[in-house]
Amino acid sequence: MLNQYLFKRVDNSALIVFRVLFGFLITVEAWGAIATGWIRTTLMEGEFTFNFIGLNFLQPLPGNGMLYYYGIMGLFGVFVMLGFKYRFSIIVYGIMWSAVYLMQKSSYNNHYYLLMLLLGIMACMPANRYLSLDVKQNPGLKKISMPRWVYIVIIAQLWIVYTYASAAKFYPDWLDASMAAQLMLAKSNYWLIGDFLQLTWVHWSIAYFGIFFDLFIIPALLWKPTRKFAFIFSIFFHLFNSFVFQIGIFPYMSLAFTVFFFPSETIQRIFLPQKELYTAGEIIKPANYKPMLVVAAIYFIIQIGLPLRHWVISDDVLWTEEGHRLSWRMMLRSKGGRISFKVVDKESGLTIPFDHTKMLSRKQQRAVGTKPDVIWQFCQRIKKDFAAKGKDVAIYVNCKIRVNDSKYHTLIDPEVDMAAAKWDYFWHNEWILPSPLNSSSETSNKYEVRN
Repeated sequence: MLNQYLFKRVDNSALIVFRVLFGFLITVEAWGAIATGWIRTTLMEGEFTFNFIGLNFLQPLPGNGMLYYYGIMGLFGVFVMLGFKYRFSIIVYGIMWSAVYLMQKSSYNNHYYLLMLLLGIMACMPANRYLSLDVKQNPGLKKISMPRWVYIVIIAQLWIVYTYASAAKFYPDWLDASMAAQLMLAKSNYWLIGDFLQLTWVHWSIAYFGIFFDLFIIPALLWKPTRKFAFIFSIFFHLFNSFVFQIGIFPYMSLAFTVFFFPSETIQRIFLPQKELYTAGEIIKPANYKPMLVVAAIYFIIQIGLPLRHWVISDDVLWTEEGHRLSWRMMLRSKGGRISFKVVDKESGLTIPFDHTKMLSRKQQRAVGTKPDVIWQFCQRIKKDFAAKGKDVAIYVNCKIRVNDSKYHTLIDPEVDMAAAKWDYFWHNEWILPSPLNSSSETSNKYEVRN
């Protein structure tokens, strides 16, 4: 029964339309990064980047190399849009995008992670079987249908993202709308709506509309009686996010996904009127379908499990950041930090003057000032640089941060030599001091700092 449901053929208009939109948007993402200066501020201004731990070999190309890199990546986006060498083009774009995502954490964004996943998913889809240069070159590829599992995979991935995004908002600073107020405070200078965004009722509306939209948008789009209303709410929600938060292509990509929720005949009539509508409903199981099911099951188990991992790691993820990435915890908190490094020559016992700002871009300085894993990586970099000069050093960190609008507290144990500290990939790192959110913690209170 399950196999019949998954492998029943359905009209492929939605997938074809989405491929064109997706290809256009990833092209805009790549070439837009050049035009806006994102590449320079993120990948070219510092001496190095903070890659995902363990992937130290991923570093930006020298000189203007990353500008050419993104230029080529955008070209492959055009190829995806046109359906030219589709599989090769989207795989190459996916590899190039993933490399950049993993080589820098200064501009970490859950949307970048989502795009990496979508590139992998779309590489598995028969999205070039109509309205593509591949079909023009090889008419035998042409199809007007696809297996139903295409819909299921895409909708399931979106459901996971939105559900976890909603669940992550169930914490005090979001529920009392204070986090929304902080987010909007930074937008007070916006033309026309800046003052409007400072109204208290707007903050409450943003907080709870965000929770309920993320929680119910997928079911509402799936259910016919609420589909049109959900679509209208989606337009408002994503255009608001685009204008207020300026988060690139992702609001528009989210709107592009709605083609998978409307009837095939509607998508075909609006976007592909020359295309024949498929209605036969054949069931065609590929010979190797069992390994496909196993791979899909493992993938979704990982997708469901990763966002839960912070619950089994000690302390609060808002403080430690352990389990924050790859978990759909989007725009949940603000952090400010103050940091300095004490470098001690182990042989002489003398303190070596050190100014970390000379090694880092402004964006990197913000990351180093608040994120434990980035602090640890930077200390390893400092240690390596001094080792190249023949010095064995100890490094002590004085770092104080505040989460949202709280008091400043010490984040890193100032008595730990961070040059010798180890990084635990899966569990809690004990050199991160306990979260001040636990008021009973004597250690946290000891390191409280007044504003």
